[in-house]
Amino acid sequence: MAKTQDYTATLKEFMGAFPVDTTALEGVYKSTATLNEKLSGVALEAATKSAEISNKWTKDTLAKLSEMSKAKAEPADYAKAATDFASASAEVAAENMAAFAEIAKKLQSETVELLMAAGKDVAEDATAAVKKATNDVTTAAKKAAAAK
Repeated sequence: MAKTQDYTATLKEFMGAFPVDTTALEGVYKSTATLNEKLSGVALEAATKSAEISNKWTKDTLAKLSEMSKAKAEPADYAKAATDFASASAEVAAENMAAFAEIAKKLQSETVELLMAAGKDVAEDATAAVKKATNDVTTAAKKAAAAK
């Protein structure tokens, strides 16, 4: 009966000749986690400010609606109240939309800055990892060639 050769020892020897350094992967993980934390912070700050603007806008609108819904002495006063409400609402809408635009602009700017910094860090880390891997493989290849 034919016996199959056990390649376990050969595979272990082969894998041992080319060691894998996990510190680069750990560094990538830590860098990614740090970047995600910073991006989350920027997004949460923008969301908080947006919620504050929306909340204030809603309260102001409800206060103006309350004033508009009060009984008036003359029918013309209803038309004036509606016109005043519409005019004030349009003005407040423009102000709030400008505030939202500022938040979005700041969010975009901070996100681009974070991504640019992360890209630079990743490039530097990748260069260092490739240099180290090249040195490790070269050393392992020289050892393997010398062992023959």
